Amino acid sequence: MSDGVSPTAATGDIVQPATPPRRRSLNPRHLICLAVAAVLAAYQMVPSTDLAFVPFSLAYIYFLSAFAFPPLRSADNSRVFDLRNRLLGPYISFAAILGLLLPLLHILDCASGGDKGGAAAAAPHLFLLCIQVFFEGFTFSRGFSLPMFAFVPILYNSKRLVTIFWWVASEFERAEGGRRMVAGRALAVANSILWAYNLFGFLLPVYLPRVLKRYYSGSK
Repeated sequence: MSDGVSPTAATGDIVQPATPPRRRSLNPRHLICLAVAAVLAAYQMVPSTDLAFVPFSLAYIYFLSAFAFPPLRSADNSRVFDLRNRLLGPYISFAAILGLLLPLLHILDCASGGDKGGAAAAAPHLFLLCIQVFFEGFTFSRGFSLPMFAFVPILYNSKRLVTIFWWVASEFERAEGGRRMVAGRALAVANSILWAYNLFGFLLPVYLPRVLKRYYSGSK
């Protein structure tokens, strides 16, 4: 991720944008997530409001990058947290399994069994999380500032909580029983707990303050 520092930022002076940063290639996992999101959209499993949210969020990312958090001349490529951290690494892996892999397998299982309701309930969350992962890679590879890199998971986590709560409600309103219904309910509840904690327990109180401190003061 690209994060910048400027001695003038803390005093309220105008921040001079950086020269265009060197661009990096997207990681294969970002492209895979984009492909999964495209398939979900192609099979009409995603509401139009969630589809429309994607171009809106991209436009807003560019707007904020231009007028609120531009890359700075003294920007570096250091991260706020080391991904090799013994707690952060397993947490990211657990979130990927619970938020991406298991919902994908659940949707495929429901689709193969003719359970369109179960697949449709889980699809919006998976679609938005795949787009989130892609945009995280996009903002990093295109050299956006560190606050913009942090803005993507905060924005999409907030949006996905709405779809997850709808997913939970849909699962518990279903009358039919069976293994798929139990799996759907368990996944929906587990994801609601995980991503509510991720937003209100980590991103907002822990990650965002450190990002802004790094951006404005340059402290490492």
